[in-house]
Amino acid sequence: MAAIRFEGVSKIYADGTRAVESLELTVDEGEFMVLVGPSGCGKTTALRMVAGLEEISEGAILIGEREVNEISPKDRDVAMVFQNYALYPHMTVAQNLAFGLKLRRLSKSEIHRRVSDAAAALDLQDHLERKPRALSGGQRQRVALGRAIVREPAAFLMDEPLSNLDAALRVQTRAEILKLQKRLATTTIYVTHDQVEAMTMGDRIAVMKNGVLQQIGTPKELYTRPANVFVATFIGSPSMGVVPAPAIGLGREGQLAGFRPEHIRLGSSDARSVGFDAVVEVIEYLGDEQLTHLRLGEKTLVAKLPVSATLQAATSQSFAVSLDDIVLFDSASGEAMAWGVNVG
Repeated sequence: MAAIRFEGVSKIYADGTRAVESLELTVDEGEFMVLVGPSGCGKTTALRMVAGLEEISEGAILIGEREVNEISPKDRDVAMVFQNYALYPHMTVAQNLAFGLKLRRLSKSEIHRRVSDAAAALDLQDHLERKPRALSGGQRQRVALGRAIVREPAAFLMDEPLSNLDAALRVQTRAEILKLQKRLATTTIYVTHDQVEAMTMGDRIAVMKNGVLQQIGTPKELYTRPANVFVATFIGSPSMGVVPAPAIGLGREGQLAGFRPEHIRLGSSDARSVGFDAVVEVIEYLGDEQLTHLRLGEKTLVAKLPVSATLQAATSQSFAVSLDDIVLFDSASGEAMAWGVNVG
């Protein structure tokens, strides 16, 4: 395994579009790093530059201590897993797993060892003689993962590998990928637009927007101490509510107050909280909790409340949020000013 470093990396297309802008990022040896952001944010372009599938316009990428800007994809010692599986339909599972190893002219015994180990790790032993058309979507994805594993590369590069799976299978395969990566301890860069996937999988997460890195940190750091409004509202499901600070009796004009759905409680404020009245619009019952959609002025908020809370749609209710749970943002720049509010 090897660390991967982006040193001032940019990707500029012929029409002048800057898909990635001066990216500075280090992925440590054995780390599971997630690149997350909306479509068009530059995350896949960054991944493809590591793989050598996109040319680097500015800066340098290092795998280990070796700069790879001018090194061909096949010589970078990385394995990429795509969202469309990219399996050979005329080959069996075993042949798909072994294909890249044969090209590298490994011995038959070494190929057999690696294919057997990967099949055991991914529970594919009973499917080795089947062709892709005879497999489920989840099984095909495991074969695609296996084809990366058998190469025993310095790093795995994964581009939205779960996006073609249904919701239940995504959760299952997500866990399988995590267990596998921890066992192999292979440096991994994982690209997704799904922030829930990012939060549950990443050792650290790099959030991107319009080609620019917004923040990097652990899931907890991004959730509790977002650097700006974009990160605050992108990370978390439902997302953080952000309202003008004066609307809840805080701050001044030009400031925004943000708070998570689970931090909103039913009832009046006290010495360490602020209160506001909001109209209940929709109540979603989820069994162990209810998501309550609220209207505060022109803003819509979502509160996570216990099922015991008695609410009725189209009525006004009083709510409160602890000062410790509020993030203040500058409304002009969107940058965080304080995590937790001190009114003393």
